Amino acid sequence: MLRLLFLFGFLCISGATWAQLPGLKIRKAQHPIVLDGKMEEADWLEADIATHFKQVFPFDSSFSKAQTEVRMTYDDHNIYVFAVMYNREPRKYVTASLRRDYRGPGNDGFSMTIDTYKDKTNGFLFGVNPFGVQREGLVANGGNGQEDLNLSWDNKWYAEARMLEDRWVAEIAIPFKTLRFKHGLDSWHINFYRIDSHEVEMSSWSPIPRIYSPTVLAFNRDLLWDQPLNHPGGNVSVIPYVANRNITDFENHQPSVNTPTLGADAKIALGPAMNLDLTVNPDFSQVEVDQQVTNLSRFEIFYPEKRQFFLENADLFANFGSNNMRPFFSRRIGVSRSPTTGQNIQDPIIGGVRLSGKLDNKTRVGFLNMQSAKVDSINEPSTNYMVGVVQRKVFSRSNVGLIMVNKQAFHDSLSKDFNLSPNKFNRMIGIDYNLGSKNNRWNGKFFYHRSFNQNKNDSAYASSAILSYVSPKLEVDIMAQTVGAHYDPEVGYLPRQRFNRLAPEAYYLWYPKSKIINSHGPGTDIDLIGNDLYGFTDWDANLWYKINFQNQATFFMRIRRDYVYLFSNFDPSGSGGLELPKGSSYYYNGVIINYTSNPRKRLVYNFQSRSGQYFNGSRLNLDGTISYRFQPYAIVSVDYSLNHISLPKPYNSANLVLISPKFDLTFSRKLFWTTYVQYNNQISNVNINSRLQWRFKPVSDLFIVYTDNYFAETMRDGRFLYIGQPKFRALVVKLTYWINM
Repeated sequence: MLRLLFLFGFLCISGATWAQLPGLKIRKAQHPIVLDGKMEEADWLEADIATHFKQVFPFDSSFSKAQTEVRMTYDDHNIYVFAVMYNREPRKYVTASLRRDYRGPGNDGFSMTIDTYKDKTNGFLFGVNPFGVQREGLVANGGNGQEDLNLSWDNKWYAEARMLEDRWVAEIAIPFKTLRFKHGLDSWHINFYRIDSHEVEMSSWSPIPRIYSPTVLAFNRDLLWDQPLNHPGGNVSVIPYVANRNITDFENHQPSVNTPTLGADAKIALGPAMNLDLTVNPDFSQVEVDQQVTNLSRFEIFYPEKRQFFLENADLFANFGSNNMRPFFSRRIGVSRSPTTGQNIQDPIIGGVRLSGKLDNKTRVGFLNMQSAKVDSINEPSTNYMVGVVQRKVFSRSNVGLIMVNKQAFHDSLSKDFNLSPNKFNRMIGIDYNLGSKNNRWNGKFFYHRSFNQNKNDSAYASSAILSYVSPKLEVDIMAQTVGAHYDPEVGYLPRQRFNRLAPEAYYLWYPKSKIINSHGPGTDIDLIGNDLYGFTDWDANLWYKINFQNQATFFMRIRRDYVYLFSNFDPSGSGGLELPKGSSYYYNGVIINYTSNPRKRLVYNFQSRSGQYFNGSRLNLDGTISYRFQPYAIVSVDYSLNHISLPKPYNSANLVLISPKFDLTFSRKLFWTTYVQYNNQISNVNINSRLQWRFKPVSDLFIVYTDNYFAETMRDGRFLYIGQPKFRALVVKLTYWINM
């Protein structure tokens, strides 16, 4: 650990340099810009042009086959972008559907990343495809991976697209009030990238090595303003909603309840870089249902946050710690797990306030305070959640962050006595260092967190050191973690306590001169977990091989050796049968194969299969998705997870089935209908979620959401499935309207 810390300290002040390429000049428009997808205004003809795009995929050493040109201008209210995507020959375009926030390497589209603070860490993404479908998102952590782009964020901006004989064009208008920036700056960082399905290439204006995501911010160029930007003026948005919810609880024999509700959110810009979010009686019934998974582990599953109130600057709160050790997880507020359906359900929230943004080019701050209501059915008191964070940029792309989390209940008795309960609380403080070298080759995270409660326990800490080196042919990662026996972040995500972990990984890639294979290579990783009581409790060792094809398909094969020591009783069949005794240990071998097909085809599929030994028996597993695109109006897909677990008597063998068909209809760019069915025999549940959405104005919607849950049973022979009695049913009608004050 000490060697790693010395190494990261050295990397903070070193690293290869990156040559700054010429930027793009942007001049104020002298005439009104009409958003019609036609480059007829004189300002477009006089604007600087970003051109000579270079390939990111399949190669990164040549100019793109299909070239792109981008122009920019602005007025007092908006930034305007005009992009021309040329084709070498007549062709058809690929889109998943007409639904907003499309994603995937097989879809034609033009996107831009904007880093308004030039910190190469956080930014905005705006994109449009040839059918005029828009997408917007927030980029965090430098945009290094797919998980660093959050497309759940929504805001107001406008775009038009036109398909012409030898090209397609996109014209974009982004209000200054949609962005967060510091007035008085004379430059931002920006990049543009294009995905072309016909040429099977991804290209960008500022060159990006193909080992990185196109959203990476480390290589953005300057956007040079002809004059420093002024304050965009007052920016207050109110988003009221009205909803009616009809609920029937069959399982507890409750009559139907019809509940009208009112509430509102507000977004108040405290300057161009700081935002205050307010919510009163929030309702998140329109949020898409969580995708269920078959859980054969001993630990809790992580579900991502999708609720709009928590999304802007979400990384400032949510990215402390690491994937398996989050000190703050916003879904602990207002979401709990139903004991009958296994679904996450909404708990009532009285209201909340959330402040986030930048004080200057190097300092970000965040504050969140929310109050949940008392829930008698699960004996939950009214509880206050408070989070405070501050993050300071250091060196080129690194930062230091501090976080404090407080959860404290109120006396919420029938007498309405709302007094603090100081004898019962949960608090956490922590410090994180996020490393990013200037050329993005070195990245890492180092943190120390400590929790506190009324018991004043020792060993209430968590710490980690993570370091990664990435080059075109070699990637090496190492992670070391330790968690104390009494570390307990109640508002965070921590599947297990009291462990030490060491996990190194390395892989190598070759890039052959081939029309079929883009890259391929071997890799290995080891994950060692143990504690002071039992020694090693888990480890796995892996040898694997990965192949990336020129058509964007991928193949992955892993040979794996596992060891598990059970420090508590556990049923590996996941069926509630006889448990293996604590104190027993198991070695087993397995093979894992993963394949993802060409994403540009109408029929797209992926699967992962695992077979081999499993605890004291065997397991055969098949997971995947099959989808067919009726372009551009519909996608029909099926997610599936099939597990055959065979254990010796008297332990249960099991056939676990999770089938999830989804019907996604997009009648236009404003009207969508999604129906999602999930059959899960592990929790004996069939869930139906059908959601109709009409976006009648930007970020203003009418939702009609129908949800139904049934008991799912199997006949004794395990073959015939049928739907049993209903559990829970709800019909929600919700109207939201975005008002700019």
